[in-house]
Amino acid sequence: MTDYVASDDRALLKRHGLDDFEALWALQLDAVDEPNTGRGGWSSVFRLELEGKGYYLKRQSDYLTRTLHRPFGEPTFAREFRNIVRYQKLHIPALQAVFYGERKQAGQHRAVLMTRALDDWSDLDSQLAQWAQVGAAARDGMLIACGQLARTLHAAGQVHGCFYPKHIFLRQRREGWDAQLIDLEKTRPLLFGMRDRLRDLEPLLRRAPVWGEHDVRTLLAAYLAQPAGSTLVDTWLQRLMQRRHHKEAR
Repeated sequence: MTDYVASDDRALLKRHGLDDFEALWALQLDAVDEPNTGRGGWSSVFRLELEGKGYYLKRQSDYLTRTLHRPFGEPTFAREFRNIVRYQKLHIPALQAVFYGERKQAGQHRAVLMTRALDDWSDLDSQLAQWAQVGAAARDGMLIACGQLARTLHAAGQVHGCFYPKHIFLRQRREGWDAQLIDLEKTRPLLFGMRDRLRDLEPLLRRAPVWGEHDVRTLLAAYLAQPAGSTLVDTWLQRLMQRRHHKEAR
């Protein structure tokens, strides 16, 4: 496939000699964490800054996933990149790709995925760690943003598959809060209506035990575009709590 380079970043990458696969593969950087190993290969994440802009550069070798459509395997980044492009076309707020390319070199299947860093955003996980100290208006603003994000996602016919606090990023603005998603690798089409939607939302609630009923109702009201005390919100709250209790009891 032809390498992808975002038009907004092409000139900047070119000024630094980083507008092709080989240059990005050879770039010497410190990894932000320990590489993932398995699947017969490795995958690692690096951070770099260019002219005051932050980026994450991900590289992997023989770190493949196999599906019915690709029985011989493809880099896991390939699926993530396709989903980034899909989200953009569907107007689902999510991280943005700067570069994607893959090569078969030296007997290895290599891939590079570069995305813009979300330096002006904070993940919901961090907000939950200080939830009791956050003002009521800010809490409601974040919950509404998360509910609207999930509504946009599902209305576009997509299931994220890992709708967790660490994958939801938030940013305050004058009128409220914005939210967007990262880690799109497990995204798939929404095929089974309410069941799929509940399966996507429930892990978020399970990983946010600091949320009380008011919080969950606020999120569901935004998700369903209904008043927090409506019968529809009651129904969804009951179904989500049942699923959560079932998961926690396993």
